[in-house]
Amino acid sequence: MMNAGRWILAALFLVPAGHLMAQTTAAEKPVRVDIWGGHAPIGVGKYQDAEVFITVHRPAQSNGAACIICPGGGYGGLVTGAEGHGIADWLGKHGVTGVVLEYRLPAGRTFVPLMDAQRAIRTVRSRAGEWGIDPARIGIMGFSAGGHLASTAVTHFDNGNPQATDPVERVGCRPDFGILIYPVITMGDKTHQGSKRNLLGADPTAQMVELFSNEKQITEKTPPTFLAHAKDDKAVVPENSEMFYAALQAHKVPGKYLELPSGGHGLNGYKGPMWDAWQEQSLAWLGELKLLEPSK
Repeated sequence: MMNAGRWILAALFLVPAGHLMAQTTAAEKPVRVDIWGGHAPIGVGKYQDAEVFITVHRPAQSNGAACIICPGGGYGGLVTGAEGHGIADWLGKHGVTGVVLEYRLPAGRTFVPLMDAQRAIRTVRSRAGEWGIDPARIGIMGFSAGGHLASTAVTHFDNGNPQATDPVERVGCRPDFGILIYPVITMGDKTHQGSKRNLLGADPTAQMVELFSNEKQITEKTPPTFLAHAKDDKAVVPENSEMFYAALQAHKVPGKYLELPSGGHGLNGYKGPMWDAWQEQSLAWLGELKLLEPSK
């Protein structure tokens, strides 16, 4: 679904397909951008002096799609190598602009990671023309707790604030697709307790548990979402992905769930046939949805 505001954005930023493909023969040097300009919100009208970076990896030949990447780390750290810049390099080989988000860790500020993810989407969409991106093909991907953040972004979004003085805040933050790899989804019984504690604190209210149990937040407006999870994942049990996928189906939202026979959490250390399988199948799925085709 694309609302009127996003159609306007597409008209403003969309560039001809030939231009999207006419990039340099080598990938450009990654660009690092502070999405809050050193003045980052922490909620209820309060801010902190903090730099929050995205690193934009532009491919040698862009097909116009882009994906914000949320590394895992249990909401207590960030695995920015294999689950961040390594993913951006892989996406770039397939023409997708990978945007690694170094989101702030909650540390008692539950909404801070989501604020950063939403701001990253708005930033990429607002600069789509500059970076050779189609503003209607910007997704979000996450791993483990980063998968929880990505699943939060695909279920909690808005159309932007047209009255905002900051032009970035006028832009909508709904992702156009989601890719969730061995994600934490629920804050209920099947959650990863460390991620839950780091995000919600030691004694969260029932309301907060419900709000961040993202399998309960899916509507018909949720974007198409791909999930992959190993059956033998003991750290983040596969029921997390299963519940989210079932809710997608219940609301008739396009989705795919790849149940992997083995690999555990991290899929054998980010390598091997299970790791390759989700990469190949997620790209094929994006192709089926016409999200990897050059813009017309």
